[in-house]
Amino acid sequence: MAKKSLVKSAAILAVAGLIVKLLGACFRIPLANWIGNEGMANYSPAYQLYAFLLVIATAGIPVAISRMVAERNAVGRYREAERVFKLSRNLMFLIGLTGFVILFFFAEPIAEIINNPGAALSMKTTAPALLLVPIMSAYRGYFQGMQDMSPTAVSQISEQVFRVFTGLFLAWMCINAGWLSFLDYNVYERGAAGACFGASAGAFGGILAMMIIYLGRRKAIKKNISLDETRDHETGGQILKKVVAIAVPVSIGSSIMPIVNLTDGAIVVSRLMNGGFTQDVAKGLYGDLSGFAQPIISFPQVFMQAIVISIVPMVAAANKLRDTEDLHKNSIMGIRLAALIAIPCAAGLIALAEPVLLLLYPAQTESAISAAPSLQILAVGFIFSGFATAMTGILQGIGKQNYPVINLAIGVVLKIIGTWFLTSIPGLNIKGAAIGTALAFTIAAVLDYVCVRRFTGVKIPVGSTVVKPTVSALVMGVLVALIYKGAFAVMGHNSAAVLISILAGVCIYGFMIIRTHAISRAELLEMPKASRLVRIFDKLKLW
Repeated sequence: MAKKSLVKSAAILAVAGLIVKLLGACFRIPLANWIGNEGMANYSPAYQLYAFLLVIATAGIPVAISRMVAERNAVGRYREAERVFKLSRNLMFLIGLTGFVILFFFAEPIAEIINNPGAALSMKTTAPALLLVPIMSAYRGYFQGMQDMSPTAVSQISEQVFRVFTGLFLAWMCINAGWLSFLDYNVYERGAAGACFGASAGAFGGILAMMIIYLGRRKAIKKNISLDETRDHETGGQILKKVVAIAVPVSIGSSIMPIVNLTDGAIVVSRLMNGGFTQDVAKGLYGDLSGFAQPIISFPQVFMQAIVISIVPMVAAANKLRDTEDLHKNSIMGIRLAALIAIPCAAGLIALAEPVLLLLYPAQTESAISAAPSLQILAVGFIFSGFATAMTGILQGIGKQNYPVINLAIGVVLKIIGTWFLTSIPGLNIKGAAIGTALAFTIAAVLDYVCVRRFTGVKIPVGSTVVKPTVSALVMGVLVALIYKGAFAVMGHNSAAVLISILAGVCIYGFMIIRTHAISRAELLEMPKASRLVRIFDKLKLW
């Protein structure tokens, strides 16, 4: 198989992820403005529980499929790669069915346990998605193992389009339709439940797109299988055993943060009350963190996921072929890409935290202002989260998937301890929870680097990976803050000033990473449709 470009693969997924996140913003922003923090308090736990069950159902097995398919394709075992996919797809259906039963039939007792009965209806309307998303994820893992990221990108966009339009329509209808008042649910419960059903509609849209693509590629897949002349084949039991061996630690690692997010509510609210806040104020502060600050941080996380999804099959193939040069090249590039994205995102959010929140949540001004300091702290943690994500992909690709789980678990233990003590300090309050989250990712990133260095021998170039992106981001952050103040003083309009500042920030950072040689001309040419941009830079003599 011809070697694929990590930069190109990550770029395809990043563009798709950006579209998905923009659509998600078009969903969450009006939703938050419609139902406020009371409605979001019903929506967030239901969606977080769904995300947790989805992690268990889909986080590990697609990675296992991707890695195992890449390894087998690398040595021409195409028939076995297809069997890996089909056996895993059947397993995914059974896991998804189990998740559906749990979420739908046990919604009320779960809502009581987390002390939020109003979230029960939202849990039920989200449950059908668990029947479809796992199967869709199996198809994604299969194509990712072929180092073909386009099917995943198309299905992600299709899934989000169905989710956004269906979820917003149902949320609006449930809030405004007077004839629904006969139901034994208040307007905030109904609105959150209508929004949550969007996940189920999105799952249908995503799997529909993936099935169409798979049928269209079926002829080429059969052709590759016909070229497979290998005689020895693994049994179904042997394949599933290997899938489980890879998937279980990956799923455990991916479920750690959702578990922490689920328990954070109870811990944070309780500790805030111990710090002197009333229950209503404590719940409001937690709503500011979980409903306003954390979703903003999840926006740039899509770029990190694009890197890790792309790097696993490439590292796995190189490791299978014992191609040390290619293994080191892709590992270094993955970590560099994480730095080139995470550091400027953090700098931009620190510089424009409050203006961005006010732009996105104009109807919730008080909550937006309150969430800004927490967003700045989470932005610092995002840098280390980006490094940890890239190195997790490397470790998963070389068969060391247990280590990122252990490292993150250590970080989370320290997070819980930090959150417990810091949130009860009145001067820190909800910011203590944000500090705890940043601490968890910092510890995980440091430990992951130690493991990557130990098992691959990769030496990370500090200059191009850390120093140059940091200098570029600092210059950008300072100038963006000044540009925002100037634009706001002249125009008196927050939205326009923020958009101008963001656009200026992109241009400034792009200029800086070229001038500091944080990214080379050859690397930029690997990105889709970048040749025209390179020609412009050549004419301007920026290299």
